[in-house]
Amino acid sequence: MNHQPADIQLEHENPLIWPILSLLQHQPKGWMIHTLSQTLRDKKMLDTLDEDSNKDLFKRNFLLMNALYQLQILLFPKQWLQVEAMDIQLLNIVYQSHHLEKADPLREYYLDWHNYHADEDAIESLLRSFWKRYQQHINNQTESIQSLSINDDFALFELPNTASLPEVRKQWRRLALKWHPDRENGDSEMFKQLYNANQRLINHLKNTSQSY
Repeated sequence: MNHQPADIQLEHENPLIWPILSLLQHQPKGWMIHTLSQTLRDKKMLDTLDEDSNKDLFKRNFLLMNALYQLQILLFPKQWLQVEAMDIQLLNIVYQSHHLEKADPLREYYLDWHNYHADEDAIESLLRSFWKRYQQHINNQTESIQSLSINDDFALFELPNTASLPEVRKQWRRLALKWHPDRENGDSEMFKQLYNANQRLINHLKNTSQSY
């Protein structure tokens, strides 16, 4: 029986499919999209794909997600590959809730190779979606995060405490690209600190502007 949705066409062979499967067979749980990316980079299986930082990050993420969704189809129904950016798992038990016939907009998006060449606006939108999911992941962590003062947050952003909201947002984009875990010299812990500082600074500056 063919379990592949009729409207999904696997047009191209993705070179990351089998390396990812090997990693998942060795370690079925505990993966996130950026840890998977870093592991493949460490193994010299995932190179820089574009000179533009945003496009490079997007293209690497696209190849990873494309490979994961192709694997999800190839392994079903004997195994279920859970494809969530912050929780990737290879399960040997397939439950009734696991099926490919159900529409999945993300799967359809990442299996369409035309989207690999997305324009800058589309990439920016997807990156914002990633930051949102990353925030939800951080908020679900049980570990306590040390609270910093607003002045400490400004210092972390290398900005004076008189900086405006647009200045904070511009600096966040620069620092996020610099420290993103998918980057060659990225740091997940620094990225987490910057992300939380960014949320506090935005709330602080919005509340401050509303008080006038």
